[in-house]
Parts: sequence; structure tokens; C-alpha cells
Amino acid sequence: MKKILSSLRVSLLAALLGAFTIGPAHAASDGVPWDKFPTKRVTDLAALQNGAKLFVNHCLNCHAAAFMRYNRLRDIGLTEQQIKDNLIFTGAKVGDTMQSALDPKDAKDWFGGVPPDLTLIARSRADAGKGSGADYLYTYLRAYVRDETKATGWNNLAFPGVGMPHVLHELQGTQRAVYATEADPHDAKKTVQVFKGYELASPGQMTPAQYNEAVADLVAFLQWMGEPNQTSRVRLGVWVLLFIGVFTLIAWRLNAAYWKDVK
Repeated sequence: MKKILSSLRVSLLAALLGAFTIGPAHAASDGVPWDKFPTKRVTDLAALQNGAKLFVNHCLNCHAAAFMRYNRLRDIGLTEQQIKDNLIFTGAKVGDTMQSALDPKDAKDWFGGVPPDLTLIARSRADAGKGSGADYLYTYLRAYVRDETKATGWNNLAFPGVGMPHVLHELQGTQRAVYATEADPHDAKKTVQVFKGYELASPGQMTPAQYNEAVADLVAFLQWMGEPNQTSRVRLGVWVLLFIGVFTLIAWRLNAAYWKDVK
């Protein structure tokens, strides 16, 4: 019963988070197409551990994960001592939830609003027409470009007009968008600017390939955090389907044997 109630609470939270983020989701739909997130990382413990490290170092300063406890990170292969030594930088205990140190009042003054909780962000950002929430996050964290017209100095091509600055810029460096002039498919007399990709303007601590790997690890952790039992659920589902298949075969042959003498 506790597991059922917990599942219901998570589903309700996901629905509420989706309702509150419907505006930004529409804004993001006007941006560049979403890239495909490498889904196999969600079962890679090393990737999840690196994603957890990136999360607490770069995201937890402003965003909370108030529905995830530090000790749940044991599920991705970490010991309580490793969690204490490497992932807790405040006076929090291992059994506490992952709260942000940012004061909500300061957040409103600095950013115009309180940064959203990220526990279920990967589940709430899915778009049937563009991809999963993990696809969105993987694209979003790699789509920042310099824009001096914005208060933060940054814009994001996956979420034009975003208020969040590029917190991973020291890792990625600075990139600019590359466009090409092409004929308008709707009017041969006109031309349009078509997005072709990015080019590095100034390097960061990582190469572009290394940064993409790091972002994939971070997104894998965010996806895992939204449903820590998903790997077990998928694995159990495979066994259930196999059982149903075998049971169907047995029932079919049993039915044939039972009715064979009936005229």
C-alpha cells in the first residue's frame, strides 16, 4: 500500500509540474529540433554517478530536488560515506531531501521567479511531437549561445528567451549558432535563414565531445531521479511478458486436450 501511495504521489506531482510548465514548454517548441538522448545511459551506473556529481555541483545551487533524498543515491551504486564526502556540501544529512541553498526571495529578485524543482523535470517536459523530456533536456543544455541583448548575456535556441543563464559555460565554452541562407519553400522569391548547427567561439574546460558526454550523464541522472524504479520496472515487465507468453501456450494446449473428446 505504501508503494502504491508513493507512486500516486509521484504521478500527481508530475501532472502538477506539467501544468505549471505548460507555458515554457510551448515556448521551447518554437526552438531548434530536439536531439535524441542516448537512453542506454540510464542503466549505466558510472554515468548516473557522474550525472549526480554534475547535478549537485552545478544545478543544486539554484534548483532543488525536494522529492529525492540523498540516501536514495545508494541505488546507483554509491555508499553513504561516498555521498557524504562527495555530494553533500551543506549541513544536510544523508537522509535529507536535496534542497537548494538559494533563498526564494533572492531568486525572485535576481531571476524574476523561483527556479523550478527538478525532481520530475525529465517527465514533465515530454512533447509528443518532438520527443521525450530527456531529449528536450539533452538539447536544451547544449543549445546556449551568447546574446548580449539578454540580461544574463545568454539565450537558448531550444527555449528562446529563457531566463536561466548558462551555468555550464565554463565546461562548454562559448558557441555561436550557424545559419545558411536558403530559398523559402513557400515562396521562391524569398529566402530564409536555416539553422545548421553550432561553432565554438571560445573553448571551455571540455572539448565539444566531452561536454556532450557530460550533459548526457547529467540528463541520465535527471531522468533516473524522476523515476528511480524505472530500470527495475522495465526488467520486471520483460519477465511478465515472457510469463504471459509461456502461460498462453500452456493454456492453449490444455484447452485443446480438455476438448479433444467433446463432439
